[in-house]
Amino acid sequence: MRVLIVEDERPLAETVRHGLTEDGFVVEVVHNGEDAVWAATEHNYDVIVLDIMLPKLNGYKVLEQIRENGVWTPVLMLTAKDGEYDQTDAFDLGADDYLTKPFSFLILVARLRALIRRGAPERPVVMTAGDLQLDPVRRRVERVGQEVTLTPREYGLLAYLMRHRGETVSKTEILENVWDPAFDGDPNVVEVYIRYLRLKLDAPFDRHAIETVRGMGYRLNPEGG
Repeated sequence: MRVLIVEDERPLAETVRHGLTEDGFVVEVVHNGEDAVWAATEHNYDVIVLDIMLPKLNGYKVLEQIRENGVWTPVLMLTAKDGEYDQTDAFDLGADDYLTKPFSFLILVARLRALIRRGAPERPVVMTAGDLQLDPVRRRVERVGQEVTLTPREYGLLAYLMRHRGETVSKTEILENVWDPAFDGDPNVVEVYIRYLRLKLDAPFDRHAIETVRGMGYRLNPEGG
């Protein structure tokens, strides 16, 4: 089982490398983002442990670039950053799991083994709803062939609606899947981001793709509005 560790704190990287080696893993270590992109692209690994705060390229950029390069090796983000937006952004970019420092080594090993058992996912297909397209690999959204720039949260919300196009999804379901299962903020944040998407994806193109189902939630028209 080959593991790539991307960690700039050398003592921590060596501790994790030693522990995983003792557990039977074959481990390689790099200490910056550029080396991480090269290693992940040029070599085959069963799982990647990726820190966010890295020199040269941060972990978000590393993850984005290797996914764009078609590398679907499972990635576990290992970092001191534990805000809900940090986690959501990581998952939106294609992370498979997230563990914050300080962490239990036993938990780290258990999660890595679980990711390895699951294996690398197949390359996602482009999702369409009429003339609205979302490409998960390139993280690109187009309407009538024109690229539309979205924030990570807007992208995550659109991706969820696209996966469930034609279905009515409740505000609670959106919060649990796009924000966090333990989200305890103002649920009206969903309405705010629905409005943002409508302003970017519907209004400029005279479309009405995102429908409000009164008393139930929202529905993305599978024909694109």
